Amino acid sequence: MARTSLNSEQRRLVADSIGVGIASGAYGVSFGAIAVTSGFSVLQTCVLSLLVFTGASQFALVGVIASGGAPVSAAATALMLGTRNALYGLKLASMLGLRGARRVGAAQLVIDESTAMALKARDPKDARLGFFAAGWAVFVLWNLATLLGALAGNQIGDTRTYGFDAAVPAAFLALLWPRLTTMRTRLTALAAAALALTLVPFTRPGIPIIAAAGIAVLAALSSPDEEAGSSDRRPRDADLDSDLAGRSMP
Repeated sequence: MARTSLNSEQRRLVADSIGVGIASGAYGVSFGAIAVTSGFSVLQTCVLSLLVFTGASQFALVGVIASGGAPVSAAATALMLGTRNALYGLKLASMLGLRGARRVGAAQLVIDESTAMALKARDPKDARLGFFAAGWAVFVLWNLATLLGALAGNQIGDTRTYGFDAAVPAAFLALLWPRLTTMRTRLTALAAAALALTLVPFTRPGIPIIAAAGIAVLAALSSPDEEAGSSDRRPRDADLDSDLAGRSMP
């Protein structure tokens, strides 16, 4: 049976995906601990990570309920934050070319990290590799970390003490920085970051992320049609750069 080996570019893509998965997954400890100390059971906390599997929405849901909000309001807030994943799905559907059950299964892995690594692949044929490597790395580690955090509960204390709150932003900054190769991408990222930071003191958690994504949409819509190579890449870069600039969790 023939064995397919990865070339150097593919190995680098897998390594980066695993690195992002470790950084993002580790933050699941924080979610598990916060959810349990907010009144959720260990089982409820783990089911949230397993089925919802989008960090911002999970933190928002737990935060609203912990502050006394109604479950309906918590669910609505989480759903609003998760709408960006639907936009990612529209982009990834044509890139990955999956069909049937594989497409349904891949939908659960559509998150910021897997989308970023799919777009990071220099060869479009490697988009699937980046997507699944990052998606599965984050999924497995996020759920394991959630379980550990939930079991530790109050014993773990303030998770910020361990630096988990900085791990994910640092990982995404490392992904974003090399992509700022044109004035357009730099301005898009800068505008998205500035808007998000401005809104943080005045809005609920998650709203700055959605606003930053709006900058990406405007940048993509205003991008003029160019030659095949560049016109396909600019909207892609704009979408990724703006969203990563506003992200702070998986």
